[in-house]
Amino acid sequence: MLRDEITMVLKLYDLAGADDERRFSPYCWRIKMALRHKGLDVEEIPWRFVEKERIANSSQESVPVLFDGNQMIADSWEIARYLEVTYPNHSLFGGAIALGETLFIKFWCEQTLHPILMHLLVVDIFEHLHPKDQAYFRKSREQSFGMTLEEFATSSQEAIATFTKALAPLRATLERQPYIGGTQPCFADYIVFGAFQWARAVSPIQLLVPDDPIYTWRDDLLNAFDGYARNALGYPV
Repeated sequence: MLRDEITMVLKLYDLAGADDERRFSPYCWRIKMALRHKGLDVEEIPWRFVEKERIANSSQESVPVLFDGNQMIADSWEIARYLEVTYPNHSLFGGAIALGETLFIKFWCEQTLHPILMHLLVVDIFEHLHPKDQAYFRKSREQSFGMTLEEFATSSQEAIATFTKALAPLRATLERQPYIGGTQPCFADYIVFGAFQWARAVSPIQLLVPDDPIYTWRDDLLNAFDGYARNALGYPV
């Protein structure tokens, strides 16, 4: 059953730093952009890593988690699919074939771009966390990395060069069209844009230069929806 897009207000649990307004999860950002693409009102609720009991009913230990009335949906991909079916206006995908192609973008971003950015951002992320999250983040990430956060971190110059090279398919696409989705942005754009918002929220490092078509693409998405992403707390990069 389709919901009333005018009266329903959704609630989204959204990862926050020490400042409630510093929202840095790339997975949450892709959903926040998707919600605005759909024209939906949402209450964004700040959440921290150690507050797992607040989303325990979702069977997840991480955000985003979306509440839509009695419906609770976890995982950014599942949330996007739910929004597409429940609120069909302003499609995020443009059809079943495009949905399948977007799944490729999701895995490319998460398996190629995110690991590079984690090396670059990990110390900045730690420094922006709420104090109650810092011990958890350090312990869990150092167990995963097999080394300290500081040892895992990569120098800016090296990481940026690696990141720039990894962006080659995106750059080639945006040399030919303004968005991954063609003439209009789609969920594939929001997936990749979320990675840039992750960096912008916690680090002053310049990832792009103005003559890069990716810079123009990111700038357009920062300005979308009345500058929603640009006005979010972060660094002016």
